Amino acid sequence: MSDIALKVVDLSKHFVIRNNVFSKKKIIHAVRKISFEVKSGESLGLIGESGSGKTTVANLLLKLIEPSEGRIELFGKDITQLSEESMRIYRGDIQIIFQYTHAVLDPKMTISELLREPLEIHQVVAKYQIDNEVDRLLELVGLSKSEKNKFPSQLSGGQNQRILIARAIATRARVIVCDEPVSALDVSVQGQILNLLLKLKEELNLTYVFITHDLNVVKHMCNRIAVMYQGEIVEIENTEKMLSDPQNPYAQKLIKSFLT
Repeated sequence: MSDIALKVVDLSKHFVIRNNVFSKKKIIHAVRKISFEVKSGESLGLIGESGSGKTTVANLLLKLIEPSEGRIELFGKDITQLSEESMRIYRGDIQIIFQYTHAVLDPKMTISELLREPLEIHQVVAKYQIDNEVDRLLELVGLSKSEKNKFPSQLSGGQNQRILIARAIATRARVIVCDEPVSALDVSVQGQILNLLLKLKEELNLTYVFITHDLNVVKHMCNRIAVMYQGEIVEIENTEKMLSDPQNPYAQKLIKSFLT
Protein backbone atom coordinates (compact mmCIF):
# COMPACT_ATOMS: atom_id res chain seq x y z
CA MET A 1 0.00 0.00 0.00
CA SER A 2 1.29 3.47 -0.86
CA ASP A 3 2.49 5.62 2.04
CA ILE A 4 0.91 8.55 0.17
CA ALA A 5 -2.66 8.77 1.39
CA LEU A 6 -3.77 11.58 -0.91
CA LYS A 7 -2.21 12.98 -4.05
CA VAL A 8 -3.47 15.87 -6.14
CA VAL A 9 -1.94 16.70 -9.53
CA ASP A 10 -2.73 19.90 -11.51
CA LEU A 11 -6.25 20.04 -10.04
CA SER A 12 -8.45 22.82 -11.42
CA LYS A 13 -12.05 23.88 -11.11
CA HIS A 14 -13.78 26.61 -13.05
CA PHE A 15 -17.40 27.67 -13.02
CA VAL A 16 -19.23 29.15 -15.99
CA ILE A 17 -21.52 32.02 -14.98
CA ARG A 18 -24.19 33.43 -17.28
CA ASN A 19 -26.90 35.78 -16.03
CA ASN A 20 -29.28 34.93 -18.87
CA VAL A 21 -29.27 33.22 -22.26
CA PHE A 22 -28.33 36.45 -24.03
CA SER A 23 -25.46 37.52 -21.78
CA LYS A 24 -21.83 36.66 -22.38
CA LYS A 25 -20.62 33.79 -20.24
CA LYS A 26 -18.07 34.48 -17.54
CA ILE A 27 -15.59 31.87 -16.34
CA ILE A 28 -14.61 31.89 -12.67
CA HIS A 29 -11.36 30.03 -11.95
CA ALA A 30 -11.90 28.85 -8.38
CA VAL A 31 -8.92 26.47 -8.28
CA ARG A 32 -5.97 26.64 -10.68
CA LYS A 33 -3.66 23.67 -11.25
CA ILE A 34 -2.83 22.88 -7.64
CA SER A 35 -0.64 19.91 -6.74
CA PHE A 36 0.20 18.41 -3.36
CA GLU A 37 0.43 15.09 -1.56
CA VAL A 38 -0.24 14.03 2.00
CA LYS A 39 1.50 11.06 3.58
CA SER A 40 -0.39 8.56 5.70
CA GLY A 41 -0.59 9.84 9.26
CA GLU A 42 0.32 13.41 8.26
CA SER A 43 -1.69 16.61 8.71
CA LEU A 44 -1.58 19.22 5.97
CA GLY A 45 -2.97 22.67 6.72
CA LEU A 46 -4.54 24.64 3.87
CA ILE A 47 -4.72 28.33 4.71
CA GLY A 48 -5.70 31.50 2.88
CA GLU A 49 -8.13 34.37 2.92
CA SER A 50 -11.83 33.93 2.26
CA GLY A 51 -12.37 33.31 -1.44
CA SER A 52 -8.93 31.78 -1.96
CA GLY A 53 -10.44 28.44 -3.01
CA LYS A 54 -9.95 26.37 0.17
CA THR A 55 -13.51 25.09 0.45
CA THR A 56 -13.66 24.36 -3.29
CA VAL A 57 -10.60 22.13 -2.77
CA ALA A 58 -12.41 20.33 0.06
CA ASN A 59 -15.43 19.68 -2.15
CA LEU A 60 -13.18 18.45 -4.97
CA LEU A 61 -11.32 16.03 -2.70
CA LEU A 62 -14.62 14.52 -1.58
CA LYS A 63 -15.91 14.57 -5.17
CA LEU A 64 -18.89 16.60 -4.07
CA ILE A 65 -18.09 18.59 -7.19
CA GLU A 66 -16.22 17.35 -10.25
CA PRO A 67 -12.86 18.83 -11.26
CA SER A 68 -12.44 20.64 -14.57
CA GLU A 69 -8.91 19.27 -14.94
CA GLY A 70 -6.30 17.31 -13.02
CA ARG A 71 -6.12 14.14 -11.00
CA ILE A 72 -6.98 12.97 -7.47
CA GLU A 73 -5.43 9.78 -6.10
CA LEU A 74 -6.55 8.10 -2.89
CA PHE A 75 -4.02 5.56 -1.59
CA GLY A 76 -2.63 5.20 -5.10
CA LYS A 77 -6.03 4.79 -6.79
CA ASP A 78 -7.04 7.42 -9.34
CA ILE A 79 -10.58 8.37 -8.31
CA THR A 80 -10.91 11.42 -10.59
CA GLN A 81 -13.12 9.91 -13.27
CA LEU A 82 -15.03 7.42 -11.14
CA SER A 83 -18.79 7.50 -11.44
CA GLU A 84 -20.86 8.11 -8.32
CA GLU A 85 -21.68 4.40 -8.15
CA SER A 86 -18.01 3.38 -8.46
CA MET A 87 -16.97 6.06 -5.97
CA ARG A 88 -19.14 4.55 -3.24
CA ILE A 89 -16.47 1.91 -2.64
CA TYR A 90 -13.97 4.64 -1.75
CA ARG A 91 -16.21 7.09 0.10
CA GLY A 92 -15.67 5.19 3.32
CA ASP A 93 -11.94 5.95 3.08
CA ILE A 94 -12.30 9.73 2.89
CA GLN A 95 -14.76 11.77 4.93
CA ILE A 96 -15.28 15.41 5.86
CA ILE A 97 -16.00 17.32 9.05
CA PHE A 98 -17.94 20.47 8.19
CA GLN A 99 -17.96 23.81 9.95
CA TYR A 100 -21.67 24.06 10.74
CA THR A 101 -23.35 21.13 12.46
CA HIS A 102 -26.88 22.35 11.69
CA ALA A 103 -26.19 21.97 7.96
CA VAL A 104 -25.40 18.27 8.39
CA LEU A 105 -27.28 16.93 11.40
CA ASP A 106 -30.96 16.31 10.69
CA PRO A 107 -32.81 17.87 13.67
CA LYS A 108 -35.51 15.19 13.43
CA MET A 109 -33.07 12.31 13.94
CA THR A 110 -31.76 11.15 17.29
CA ILE A 111 -28.02 10.92 17.91
CA SER A 112 -28.30 7.14 17.66
CA GLU A 113 -29.98 7.41 14.27
CA LEU A 114 -27.39 9.91 13.04
CA LEU A 115 -24.58 7.51 13.93
CA ARG A 116 -26.37 4.43 12.63
CA GLU A 117 -26.79 6.08 9.21
CA PRO A 118 -23.14 5.91 7.99
CA LEU A 119 -22.72 2.48 9.58
CA GLU A 120 -25.65 1.12 7.58
CA ILE A 121 -24.83 2.92 4.32
CA HIS A 122 -21.23 1.69 4.30
CA GLN A 123 -22.05 -1.67 5.93
CA VAL A 124 -19.23 -1.17 8.40
CA VAL A 125 -20.42 -3.86 10.82
CA ALA A 126 -23.08 -6.55 10.86
CA LYS A 127 -26.59 -5.35 11.71
CA TYR A 128 -26.56 -7.01 15.12
CA GLN A 129 -23.37 -5.09 16.00
CA ILE A 130 -24.62 -1.62 15.10
CA ASP A 131 -25.90 -0.66 18.55
CA ASN A 132 -22.58 -1.60 20.15
CA GLU A 133 -20.72 0.30 17.43
CA VAL A 134 -22.80 3.42 18.14
CA ASP A 135 -21.79 3.15 21.81
CA ARG A 136 -18.14 2.71 20.81
CA LEU A 137 -18.23 5.81 18.60
CA LEU A 138 -19.76 7.89 21.37
CA GLU A 139 -17.02 6.76 23.74
CA LEU A 140 -14.31 7.56 21.18
CA VAL A 141 -15.49 11.17 20.86
CA GLY A 142 -15.96 11.63 24.60
CA LEU A 143 -19.75 11.48 24.87
CA SER A 144 -21.92 9.44 27.20
CA LYS A 145 -24.15 6.65 25.94
CA SER A 146 -27.02 8.51 27.60
CA GLU A 147 -26.83 11.14 24.85
CA LYS A 148 -27.81 8.76 22.04
CA ASN A 149 -31.57 9.13 22.44
CA LYS A 150 -31.38 12.92 22.37
CA PHE A 151 -31.81 15.22 19.36
CA PRO A 152 -29.15 17.67 18.14
CA SER A 153 -31.10 20.61 19.60
CA GLN A 154 -30.65 19.08 23.05
CA LEU A 155 -26.87 19.09 22.79
CA SER A 156 -24.34 21.92 22.91
CA GLY A 157 -22.42 23.14 19.89
CA GLY A 158 -19.31 21.29 21.03
CA GLN A 159 -21.25 18.07 21.58
CA ASN A 160 -22.79 18.30 18.10
CA GLN A 161 -19.34 18.82 16.62
CA ARG A 162 -18.28 15.60 18.37
CA ILE A 163 -21.20 13.87 16.63
CA LEU A 164 -19.93 15.14 13.26
CA ILE A 165 -16.52 13.72 14.10
CA ALA A 166 -18.09 10.41 15.14
CA ARG A 167 -19.94 10.22 11.81
CA ALA A 168 -16.69 10.88 9.93
CA ILE A 169 -14.79 8.10 11.68
CA ALA A 170 -17.76 5.71 11.65
CA THR A 171 -16.89 4.54 8.12
CA ARG A 172 -13.33 3.63 9.21
CA ALA A 173 -12.13 6.59 7.13
CA ARG A 174 -8.38 6.95 6.89
CA VAL A 175 -8.39 10.47 5.41
CA ILE A 176 -10.42 13.22 7.06
CA VAL A 177 -10.89 16.64 5.48
CA CYS A 178 -11.52 19.14 8.28
CA ASP A 179 -13.22 22.23 6.83
CA GLU A 180 -13.05 24.94 9.52
CA PRO A 181 -14.18 22.39 12.13
CA VAL A 182 -13.86 24.69 15.17
CA SER A 183 -14.46 28.20 13.80
CA ALA A 184 -18.15 28.17 14.75
CA LEU A 185 -17.43 27.13 18.35
CA ASP A 186 -16.74 29.16 21.48
CA VAL A 187 -13.05 29.67 22.13
CA SER A 188 -13.32 27.64 25.34
CA VAL A 189 -14.57 24.64 23.35
CA GLN A 190 -12.23 24.93 20.36
CA GLY A 191 -9.23 23.56 22.23
CA GLN A 192 -11.21 20.55 23.44
CA ILE A 193 -12.24 19.62 19.90
CA LEU A 194 -8.73 20.10 18.52
CA ASN A 195 -7.30 17.90 21.27
CA LEU A 196 -9.92 15.27 20.47
CA LEU A 197 -8.90 15.34 16.81
CA LEU A 198 -5.25 14.90 17.81
CA LYS A 199 -6.17 11.99 20.07
CA LEU A 200 -8.17 10.26 17.32
CA LYS A 201 -5.38 10.86 14.81
CA GLU A 202 -2.98 8.90 16.99
CA GLU A 203 -5.43 6.18 18.03
CA LEU A 204 -6.85 5.55 14.55
CA ASN A 205 -3.81 6.53 12.44
CA LEU A 206 -5.76 9.21 10.61
CA THR A 207 -4.55 11.56 7.89
CA TYR A 208 -5.89 15.13 7.99
CA VAL A 209 -6.31 17.91 5.46
CA PHE A 210 -7.04 20.88 7.72
CA ILE A 211 -8.73 23.82 5.99
CA THR A 212 -8.79 26.95 8.11
CA HIS A 213 -8.12 30.67 8.26
CA ASP A 214 -6.77 30.36 11.82
CA LEU A 215 -3.00 30.11 12.02
CA ASN A 216 -3.15 28.96 15.63
CA VAL A 217 -5.11 25.92 14.49
CA VAL A 218 -2.59 24.83 11.85
CA LYS A 219 0.28 25.55 14.24
CA HIS A 220 -1.32 23.21 16.76
CA MET A 221 -2.51 20.54 14.32
CA CYS A 222 -0.40 20.37 11.17
CA ASN A 223 2.97 19.04 10.02
CA ARG A 224 2.97 21.16 6.86
CA ILE A 225 1.18 24.25 5.59
CA ALA A 226 0.03 25.09 2.06
CA VAL A 227 -0.85 28.72 1.39
CA MET A 228 -3.58 29.44 -1.16
CA TYR A 229 -4.09 32.69 -3.05
CA GLN A 230 -6.64 33.27 -5.81
CA GLY A 231 -7.12 29.56 -6.39
CA GLU A 232 -3.44 28.65 -6.44
CA ILE A 233 -1.04 27.14 -3.92
CA VAL A 234 1.72 29.72 -3.77
CA GLU A 235 3.89 27.98 -1.17
CA ILE A 236 3.97 24.70 0.72
CA GLU A 237 6.42 23.98 3.53
CA ASN A 238 6.74 22.34 6.94
CA THR A 239 4.92 24.29 9.63
CA GLU A 240 7.91 25.56 11.58
CA LYS A 241 9.70 26.87 8.51
CA MET A 242 6.56 28.39 7.02
CA LEU A 243 5.82 30.31 10.20
CA SER A 244 9.39 31.51 10.68
CA ASP A 245 10.56 32.13 7.12
CA PRO A 246 7.89 32.13 4.38
CA GLN A 247 9.32 32.79 0.92
CA ASN A 248 6.36 33.82 -1.20
CA PRO A 249 5.40 37.52 -0.84
CA TYR A 250 1.71 36.72 -0.30
CA ALA A 251 2.57 34.02 2.26
CA GLN A 252 4.78 36.53 4.06
CA LYS A 253 1.96 39.08 4.15
CA LEU A 254 -0.63 36.52 5.26
CA ILE A 255 1.44 35.07 8.07
CA LYS A 256 2.52 38.52 9.24
CA SER A 257 -1.16 39.53 9.44
CA PHE A 258 -1.89 36.44 11.54
CA LEU A 259 0.98 37.12 13.92
CA THR A 260 0.28 40.83 14.50
